Amino acid sequence: MLAQFLCCACAFALLCSFSAQANVDNSGFTALLHDHVKDGRVNYKSIKQDKRLTDYLAQLSKTDPKTLSGKDELAFWINVYNAFTLKVMCDNYPLKSITDLNSPSGAGGLIFATIAKSTIWDKQFIEINGKKYSLNGVENDIIRTKGDPRVHFAMVCAAKSCPPLRNEAFESAKLNEQLEDQGRIFLAQNKKNWFDFSKKTCQISNIFNWFKGDFEKTGKPVLQYISRFLPKEQGEMLLANANNFSVNYTEYDWSINE
Repeated sequence: MLAQFLCCACAFALLCSFSAQANVDNSGFTALLHDHVKDGRVNYKSIKQDKRLTDYLAQLSKTDPKTLSGKDELAFWINVYNAFTLKVMCDNYPLKSITDLNSPSGAGGLIFATIAKSTIWDKQFIEINGKKYSLNGVENDIIRTKGDPRVHFAMVCAAKSCPPLRNEAFESAKLNEQLEDQGRIFLAQNKKNWFDFSKKTCQISNIFNWFKGDFEKTGKPVLQYISRFLPKEQGEMLLANANNFSVNYTEYDWSINE
């Protein structure tokens, strides 16, 4: 009888542990973002003093990602990317750009740092369930492998030319709606993406250049894919004339998005 009781107790404890790991509470992160992010502009000075970021990072670090799947897993890793980017920025604030944390530093040294794998994105400062990750590892080895190019509208590397940081955490229950909304918001930012339909020319974010292959894996060329995120009339015009458009890419502004 005692053996049966102990067996049941262990099974119950294991189940509780699994449930605790599989369900990530993002409410604190959403509250933090709501208070300190306005129209994509981030108040790093105030976040630096807010304990809720530390608490949320600790929760992420204790989560076993193997207990997650599907949208739960994708939302988790997007939140990891954004939350730990906030951490590294706050840890080093004030600074003018995340590229100041590269070696060599600054936007001018980005190419050399990338070749040498000495960028801040290569540093393994993220710990999840006892395993170390870099921002590049989270992005390229995990998030991008899920095959949804809309993640490029959601991951924010603290630069002005990035998509705006959403002022709420990504949640599995509404992940599709959030990613669609991020695409509409990003494509509406005419300093990053603009279209001249009379001249059939456009200037779009370098994100669509750097990750062109991710968008084309959907079976559509980039312009056809992003037409869905434009206002209805513009989207239909772009879709109908995408093959005739001249495409240029906007220069990426690595200045801090505050």
